[in-house]
Amino acid sequence: MAEKDKQEKTIAEDFVVTKYKMAGDISNRVIQGVIAQCVAGASVQKLCTLGDGLLLEETVKVLEKEKDMKKGVAFPTCLSVNNCVFYFSPLASDTDVELKDGDVVKIELGAHVDGFIASVAHTVVVGSSPSTKIAGRKADILLAAHYASEAALRLMKPGTETQAITSVVQTIAESFKCNPIQGRLSHQLKQFEIKGEKSIILNPNDIQLKEHEESTLELHEVYAIDVVISSGEGVVQKMDTRTTVFKKTNETYVLKKKASHALLEEVNSKCGTMPFSLRNLEDQKKACMGVPECVSHKLLEPFPVIFEKPNEIVAQFKFTVLLMPNGPQKITGLPFDPTAFQTENIITDEKVKKLITSSTCSKPNKKKKKPATTEVEKVSPSEHLFNSVLIAMW
Repeated sequence: MAEKDKQEKTIAEDFVVTKYKMAGDISNRVIQGVIAQCVAGASVQKLCTLGDGLLLEETVKVLEKEKDMKKGVAFPTCLSVNNCVFYFSPLASDTDVELKDGDVVKIELGAHVDGFIASVAHTVVVGSSPSTKIAGRKADILLAAHYASEAALRLMKPGTETQAITSVVQTIAESFKCNPIQGRLSHQLKQFEIKGEKSIILNPNDIQLKEHEESTLELHEVYAIDVVISSGEGVVQKMDTRTTVFKKTNETYVLKKKASHALLEEVNSKCGTMPFSLRNLEDQKKACMGVPECVSHKLLEPFPVIFEKPNEIVAQFKFTVLLMPNGPQKITGLPFDPTAFQTENIITDEKVKKLITSSTCSKPNKKKKKPATTEVEKVSPSEHLFNSVLIAMW
C-alpha cells in the first residue's frame, strides 16, 4: 500500500495544518530537551540517541486512536560541531565527540505525524552565559544566520521568486563578512516527502546556478527553510567520517546480498521514505554490511558528513513554514536573542533592514477580523510528563 494517497493533501485542509502543528510542537520540545544537555563533557553520540528516543516517545502519544497512522522520526538527530556542517550522528562503534566550552553546536532533527513533516535546527555555543556577550566570528555567523532566517521568513509568501530569498540571504551574510554554505537547498515539503519539487538555493556556484530550477512560491505550500552560514568561503568537503544517515529512494533493484535485503526490508518497515540513522536499526553491524550494495544501486541516498575548513565555524537555523492566506506561519524554530552577541558588523542595506523589522502578517481584509499572530504557536503539552521522559532517558 502506497504511503501517499493519489489525491494530494495540503494545508488548505484544517486537519493537515493540525498534524503539521503537532509535529512542529514535538520537534521544538525535543530540540529544547537536547539543547539543555549540550554542556561541556557531553557525548554527541548520547545526545543523538537521546533526541531520537524523545522523538519516538513524543510522536507515539499523539492521535493514539489512529492505530494505522505512521508517526515518528522525520529526520534523525544530528549534532555537528564547529567546522562540521551537517549530518554528524555517530554510532556506538564510531569515534565519539565530547563537547567543550566554546564549541558551536548545530542540532538538527525532525518529527512527522501522518507523513506531515516538521524539521528544525538551532545553533548554541556550549557554556555561554546570558551575563557574557558572545563576540568575534561566533557572533558574526550566529547573527548573520538569525537575521537571514528572519528575512527569509518574511519573503515566504505567494508570488515570491525563490531567487529573491537566495539574494537576501547572501546580502545579509556578506554584511557580517560571512558566506552561506555553497549550494545548500531548502526544500518544499509534502506528505511523506522531505524533498519536494521546489527548492531554494544558497550561494550557488556557476554550475549550481545553471542547474537549479527557480520557481515561484504558491499559497498552501510548505517549506523547510535551512539557513547555514560559514565564517569562511562556504565551500564544503567530505572527509573520512562515516556516513550514518540515509534515505530510501524509489529506485528498484534485485539485491544479491542477504544483509542488503534485510536492511532494506527493515527500512521499509520502520522508516518508509523518511531519512534514518543506522543507529536506530536493530543490528547496526549487519546494517552497515548491507549499506554499500543499497547505495551503489541507488536504493538508499546517503547524507554524508561534510566539513568547512578546519579553522572555520558554521551556524545553522532551520524552520518549517506554512504559506497561509494570512501570512507565513512558522511552526518550528526556537527564540534567539541577538542582544546576547556583540559585533562591529551591521546590515547597511535599508531595504533589508526594513524587511527584517516588518510584520509577517498579511494585511487583513477590512471586512474580516485581524488574523492571529503567525509566530510559533505553543501547544500545551504536559511539560511534567515530557521532562520525566527526558530525565529517564538521559
